[in-house]
Amino acid sequence: MKIVKGFQANSNSNYQLNVIDLMKHAIRNYSRQEIASRNLDGTLFRYTYSDAYERMQRLANSLESIGIKVGDRIGVIAWNTYQHFEIYFGLPGMGAVMVSLNLRLAPQDLAHVINHSGIKYLIIDEDLIQVVESVIPLCKGLLGYIIITHKPLNEVETILKPIYSYEDLLMEALPNYEWLNLDENSAYAACYTTGTTGKPKGVYYSHRNVYLQAIMFATHFSMSVNDIIFQLVPMFHVLGWSKPQAATYVGAKLIFSGKWNLNDLEELTNIFVQEKVTASAAVPAVFMAMLEFIRKMEQKPDLTGARLICGGSEPPIALMRGFWDETGAEIIHSYGSTEAMAITTLNIFKPWLETELSEEELWNLKKKQGIIVSGLEIKIVDKNGKELPHDGKSSGEILLKGPWITENYFNAPQTVDSFTERGYFKTGDAGCLDSEGYLKITDRIKDVIKSGGEWISSIDMENSLMSHSNILEAAVVGIFHPKWDERPLALVVLREENKLTSKEEIRKHLAKSFAKWQIPDAIIFVDKIPRTSVGKLDKKRIRIEYGGQYTKN
Repeated sequence: MKIVKGFQANSNSNYQLNVIDLMKHAIRNYSRQEIASRNLDGTLFRYTYSDAYERMQRLANSLESIGIKVGDRIGVIAWNTYQHFEIYFGLPGMGAVMVSLNLRLAPQDLAHVINHSGIKYLIIDEDLIQVVESVIPLCKGLLGYIIITHKPLNEVETILKPIYSYEDLLMEALPNYEWLNLDENSAYAACYTTGTTGKPKGVYYSHRNVYLQAIMFATHFSMSVNDIIFQLVPMFHVLGWSKPQAATYVGAKLIFSGKWNLNDLEELTNIFVQEKVTASAAVPAVFMAMLEFIRKMEQKPDLTGARLICGGSEPPIALMRGFWDETGAEIIHSYGSTEAMAITTLNIFKPWLETELSEEELWNLKKKQGIIVSGLEIKIVDKNGKELPHDGKSSGEILLKGPWITENYFNAPQTVDSFTERGYFKTGDAGCLDSEGYLKITDRIKDVIKSGGEWISSIDMENSLMSHSNILEAAVVGIFHPKWDERPLALVVLREENKLTSKEEIRKHLAKSFAKWQIPDAIIFVDKIPRTSVGKLDKKRIRIEYGGQYTKN
């Protein structure tokens, strides 16, 4: 789109927005603010913003000392730790590009990301060395490996060469660094899509992108120095959903979860209570597992006032109500993607709606993805590209444009059809906007089920299933049917105490919300539903595994 120049202002338009400035401002104002990081033994390491900032400067000096230069891509494969937080600022601050590596990718995909991005060095948590060793035979161009460990380097067992100790490098480096006045359009970091279709695709975020989005996020989410932010979202997943940067901008206390899995929920819940956490985020699968644990506790934790962002997929209303009833915490629905830096919407009630709508209507409103955050443009278009009205009913593909929405995938010319000529990103999601500006995702375009020429929303059916008190998890996909082209198939995980629930009971429950022809012919009880590396339902895998269900003799 043509830029029209008006009367020129005399402000300093050459002042560059660098992410390290977020930390510099935090040091000026909040240097004594605490940062905590969960160790492998469950204890919390504590230090301050000031301590972290000195180590960031040492990191920048140490990276230069081993030959890393401006523009070099450096891979990071690490848990949510204080060292990872230091890397978020110290590495891009000296001009290199942080490539966040998803440690749960298949070896072939992880090697593709390393090779495609041109990574020169890898920074690795010690207990993730084996992940890297498994892909090294497939990689090229790597010059060295920096190991995050507190052991002497000669006690670290690895075939990787040459290796450096993260802590030794910092100890030997100078504690002061003169940060570069880097062009704000230089890449700050790269994240790669999880490769549910084809190879992972690279999205590079500039310093300007990250700086602006941090301010936007902090404002929309009402973050302040009084907040205590628990970083549960993996920091390799779309920059940890921007919480580390936004929290730094406002000087909030940060708590890093360390290495964890669903078996650590008791410990993580205790941290919520003991540290008086006010904000966190996770995918629905994590919060569902946490709620199940909380329900079994004799004394429920009091999380009143905590705001929990839930993204990745639509959180069931039963989950949102459950957290509110059991703990007093509010789950706030959000929508985003790697291409849009995660936070595209936040579902926050407008004050006039709180007085106009009934309690039940407000709960139903919480199912929507929320309002589009400031700074972004959105369109809902039909298959011909015609913009649809904001009537809450007209569903089409969601297009996004804005300062932190990617305009193309890195070095992937075959993906040009993912973007429009006017700079919009075609999300691949189908949705509608209502008159108040609330977005509702009706489905992934490729997940909408077309049965006998009629459409069925897999998302709506999944949420209906999840509203049944005996169902823990559910997934719905469309698979080939010889008569109807596609029919829905449902995978259902029952709660342990409700294993005798029948398929007929589930069909009766669905009949309250769906026509008879929409209800799945096949409902399959399973112990576990396949998920992607970032916790989303893996519908591609489900279709492969169950694709012949309606063609069996």
